[in-house]
Amino acid sequence: MNKEYVNEFPENFLWGGAVAANQCEGGWDEGGKGIDMASCFQNGLMKPFVGVPSMEKYHPQREAIDFYHRYAEDIKLFGELGFKVFRTSIHWTRIFPTGDEMEPNEEGLKFYDNLFDELLKYGIEPLITISHYEMPYHLVEKYGSWRSRHLIDCFERYCKVLFERYKGKVKYWLTFNEINNMRRNPWYVGGILLQPGENKMQAIYQASHNMFVANAKAVKLCHEINPEAKIGVMCSLSNIYPYNCDPVAVFETQDVRRRALFFPDVMLRGYYPTYIYRLWKENDVHVNMEESDLDLIQRYRNEFLAFSYYRTTTHEAGQPYFGDTGGDIGTPNPYLETSEWGWQIDPLGFRYTLNELWDRYQVPLFPVENGLGAKDVVEEDGSIHDPYRIDYLRQHISAMKEAIRDGVEVMGYAYWGPIDIVGAGTFQMSKRYGFIYVDKDDFGRGTLNRSKKDSFEYYKHIIATNGKEL
Repeated sequence: MNKEYVNEFPENFLWGGAVAANQCEGGWDEGGKGIDMASCFQNGLMKPFVGVPSMEKYHPQREAIDFYHRYAEDIKLFGELGFKVFRTSIHWTRIFPTGDEMEPNEEGLKFYDNLFDELLKYGIEPLITISHYEMPYHLVEKYGSWRSRHLIDCFERYCKVLFERYKGKVKYWLTFNEINNMRRNPWYVGGILLQPGENKMQAIYQASHNMFVANAKAVKLCHEINPEAKIGVMCSLSNIYPYNCDPVAVFETQDVRRRALFFPDVMLRGYYPTYIYRLWKENDVHVNMEESDLDLIQRYRNEFLAFSYYRTTTHEAGQPYFGDTGGDIGTPNPYLETSEWGWQIDPLGFRYTLNELWDRYQVPLFPVENGLGAKDVVEEDGSIHDPYRIDYLRQHISAMKEAIRDGVEVMGYAYWGPIDIVGAGTFQMSKRYGFIYVDKDDFGRGTLNRSKKDSFEYYKHIIATNGKEL
């Protein structure tokens, strides 16, 4: 914990980038891989669930950007950028194709051995998400996913294999990606496909409890197998403001935010906050727990908070709310600029969020998703000028530096999508985040060749100067 004024980014600051296996790897039926939950959506995670994908129909994730075969080429570029950390996920179904196996798939384990070795060759620390919307579909179909405690055992077995296999290679782990999105999008976060007439809140909070227990067991295993490793919680925490000073809007906004913070409240504090019991009472929620569950959750808490931050929105009194990977969708803020995809750009909100989370939890913070999706134009000479992305970077990293000056302890910064990947919400390639352009369109056409955008050199300079020159 910082005990004195800090003016600059720490010397050991972890600069880097982040992707997810399902959005970049491809190779979805290679190496013994099974069917994962993400691939059971045809047009994006925010679109209707389809089920087992047809091999006859184009699916963007089948090849994605072919990171499965091209990772060495891409990591070389990350090394050129000067990355200190690279976040990706392990495809659960590469290790346990159905999730029910007792022994792991060696070919899948070997792939990640090679991937991590390549990262370490360039001095890049792997930051690994254990479950990033890639749980085996078999566990959803047979057991109803995280409704069942059987998944706790499956997840524990999966984690044990990972921690033992990669003990000397991976220091930083995250259990579930954006676990707090369970409250609004339980289908892709936790594989909860709601049945007709089912109490939605009952399903969500029962599944979430089982995930909390699984997380605690993962923390316990991680520390037993590799005491030097750190294991964090990862949440979607783009902020929401009251639309005006109407007390009803202010209070409802607090309630919306608290529902988002419930998950890190449990995983970092180690107990269920008292405010949740009223919500359960009023919605007929009865969470089944075993006697040892609460003790496990208390004893084995996560050590740092990783989170995504893209934008902010506002909440009006009486307004229903829902969301996507960018955070809650409310009413546009008239004081902010808006991206091509309708996400409002709010760098000061980033500083606000960092301070809010630090004040609440007093644990190291790690923004592991922050970036701007935009349509990029390739000029006749092959150059790609993206001043909008450079501006976004400059503003948000400046805001993060101010938060550090405020006294917030920040471990690192992983820009989302340092290389163009398949978008999560809509499976588009045209919504590009990367410093590295990938020649592929929304229909699978293109060479897959990589090329640098102007933002590549800008981010490289930021890392080289440790954020001193923005």
